[in-house]
Parts: sequence; structure tokens; C-alpha cells
Amino acid sequence: MSFSSVAGASAILAIGRGDGRITLWSPQDAEPRFDSEQPAPISYVCFRPTTQRRCSVRDANTFVDTEELLVGDELGNVYLYSVEWPDQDQRDLFDWHGSMTLLARISCHTQQICGIAWSPDGKFFATGGNDNNLFLFEMQKILQPHIPRVHNGLPTAEPTTASTATDSTDRDEVPTVLLGRQKHTFSLNAACKAITFAPWQPSLIAAGGGSNDRCIHFFHALSGAKLATIDCYAQVTSLVFNPRKREIAATFGFAQPEHPYRVAVFAWPSCRMVVGIPWWGEERALYAIEYPGAGGSLVVATSDASIKFHEVWSGVSSDEGKGGKSVLGSPILDDELVLERVDVIR
Repeated sequence: MSFSSVAGASAILAIGRGDGRITLWSPQDAEPRFDSEQPAPISYVCFRPTTQRRCSVRDANTFVDTEELLVGDELGNVYLYSVEWPDQDQRDLFDWHGSMTLLARISCHTQQICGIAWSPDGKFFATGGNDNNLFLFEMQKILQPHIPRVHNGLPTAEPTTASTATDSTDRDEVPTVLLGRQKHTFSLNAACKAITFAPWQPSLIAAGGGSNDRCIHFFHALSGAKLATIDCYAQVTSLVFNPRKREIAATFGFAQPEHPYRVAVFAWPSCRMVVGIPWWGEERALYAIEYPGAGGSLVVATSDASIKFHEVWSGVSSDEGKGGKSVLGSPILDDELVLERVDVIR
């Protein structure tokens, strides 16, 4: 799942499914607007953090802000979509619900897409695969400005919209980006799932390897130089940069016996571990995101079908919940959830 950009203010939720369907839905709508089908099961979806100005599919003489969505599948393909999402007034006026336009197909990986990440400025994106490769792409090298084909003043059936997205003929006419068009290639010793760019330094990218790699690798997006490596002795399942401080949080899955931690925070550029959270049970950390507005909380999905909330970033006072202020940033969570205390080694 992935939400569209904050700048676009449309709150579009993209949902990729194992049967190859992509559903686009907004909490502002009663039902999904688009339910498109892909040739293969979906393994990852990721919206671009910035909007793009493009010609409208409805009216080629009108420019609109569009969202861009990357969709990865089990075969190793990544599809780039442009999403036009008119508000309710425009829908009522034109009786038109928007478009989901396929711009390009990227065929570089030979196995399942495990992770996708955009740089904060939207200029780069990275794809990680089960083939142990991490590819870095530069958007301005992928596509030229998109202008729909026009006939007699009206846009033609191309580009492909959600209603025709399953048509193989249309897909064959979409530009295909092959191996060699990427800006940089990085090879790990296992599948690459955990990928993230630093919000305070967009040229810094971190990637985590699977059980045969067990490391966090740091690369420079512009030059392709490898900057540092942290041996974690565990499968790296997700990475989250602190947006306010030069630190990165990591979660771990399968681990060696001498590695008790399932969540850790490392300082950059020293790579020194400043926080370690051990779990003494058998459960693994599968994925983590920062809780919005929580001032330091990490939300972790685990293999025992639970979700754990950890306060991992330093500088957050434990008494912030006093005086009517929420500890987790949500009165629902504070009032309804029983939070288990976990020892933090700092």
C-alpha cells in the first residue's frame, strides 16, 4: 500500500494485490475509483512524493497536477503510472472521474520486486529485487514531458487509462526501459527489500540486505560511491531515517543467535548504534514506518500478527502526554491500546 503525495492533497491510497489488481481509493470517496489489472501479481507500490504538471487526459489544452505511481510485480517489472484525480466539483461538472495512465514499463530485474523508494525531491527512485540488485534511476532520463496524442482537438485513446490497462496492445506501445538505462547498479548478497533516502540529504540512499547479506549499505546517489556498511548480523526488513536528526532506524527479521535486537537506531555518519531494542521471543520485525506527528515513535508489524509501537528517537520526553497532550499523537491510541513496555538499550 502507498498514499499519494502530501503536496497533491488527494490522499489517494494505492493497493496492490496478489491477483494482479491495483485499486486506487480515497477516504473522501465511498468506493474505489480505479480497479486495474496487471499481467502479474503485485509485490510493491510506491507514490512519488512530488506532483507533476502534465496535460490533462480529459482536455489536452489544460494542465493539471498529477501523481505518479510505481508498481512492481512478481516477474521483476516496474510500471510507471500517472494519476489524474479531479476533485468532487470537477467530477460533477465534467462527469469524469480521472485517469490512470501507463507511462513506461521498466524491465531490469529478473526476479520479484521487493522494494521501491523515491528520493524526497522526486528526482530519483530506487528498486530492489529478489535478484540481489538495487537499481537507481533518474526521472529526467526515464521520460520526456508527457503530452497526450491529439486528433481534431481531442486526446486519442492513448495513453492507456485504467479502463484499458489490461489491453496487451496498449502495453506493447508504452516505452520500455531496459537494463542499461539505470543511473547506478548496486549488488547485494541477498534480496533487497529495505530502501530509503535521507530526508535531510536526498543524495544519501540506504539499503538493507536479506539473510545472506545482513548489512545496511549506504550509497551516494549522484556518484554511485559506496559510503559505509553496517554489519547487523540479521535480515534487514525495513529502514527509516529520522527526519529531524542524522539517524536511521532499522528492523530485523531472521537473525543470528548472538543478535537479540529487532529494532535498532544508528547514528550517521559514525554508524554507531545508539538505540537497541531486544525481543526475547521468536517473532520477527517485518516492516516499520514512523508514526506521523508522534515525535519519535516507530510502528512495527511483526510475524506474530501484532503491531508494536516503539519510541526510538532521542529527545522525546516521556511526560509529553501530560497536560492533555497525546503521547502517540492520537487520543484513540492512547486511550484504547495497552502498550507493552520494552527495554531499550541506549
